[in-house]
Amino acid sequence: MPVSAPLRALSVLVGLPVLLFALITSQVVADGPLVGVDERLSGALVHPDRFAELLSDLGNVQVAVPVLVVALAYVAWHGRATGVDLWWLPPLAGALAMVLVPALVAPLKEWTDRPGTPAVPPATGYYPSGHTATAVVAYGTAALLLGRLRSPAVRRALVVLCAVLVLGTSYGLVRRGYHWPLDVAASWCLGVVLLTGVRLVDRRTPPGRTPRGVSRSTRRSSSGTPSSSNGPS
Repeated sequence: MPVSAPLRALSVLVGLPVLLFALITSQVVADGPLVGVDERLSGALVHPDRFAELLSDLGNVQVAVPVLVVALAYVAWHGRATGVDLWWLPPLAGALAMVLVPALVAPLKEWTDRPGTPAVPPATGYYPSGHTATAVVAYGTAALLLGRLRSPAVRRALVVLCAVLVLGTSYGLVRRGYHWPLDVAASWCLGVVLLTGVRLVDRRTPPGRTPRGVSRSTRRSSSGTPSSSNGPS
């Protein structure tokens, strides 16, 4: 039976990051050739300064999670106020994705036991980057859920802002020497998989439902065209 286009897109969105994450992880655990490239790249990029420190702070739980909480609260309020069926489901999915970040990252850090860069005190447990994963999921979920409630122009602006925040966090972590580049890349992969899950749930909860107390017959004329008072649905 032929596979539908949405299913093919989903398999790429999930399958490619999972495969890439598995490749990176195997290289880190086995100290493979990619690790040598990673260390040389880190040596060329690391230059601790105040700006890099500030950028890396964008991935702090104290910074990223409150942004997500505000976004989830607004999405929940908007969905309930407009009578959306299962209005609570997208915010719940976003919150669950955020909870899964430490649940996935912490065991991976302990298992891989990767040492840090020369710019940080001797320690292990740097792979993958928890700050990067937090930024990807927090800012990505906020942009994803808020974007569906706004115009295409605002949606694009949210995507750009999310990309700037995530890339800024990633650059700051590598530049400051808090993480190797592969630590960051692996967390991008984890974040994309979690965001895909949020997207799937969100797609099952369309934002444009009829508000409570308003029947569909009042929104459309008897001919089936949008009424002049309400406009297109």
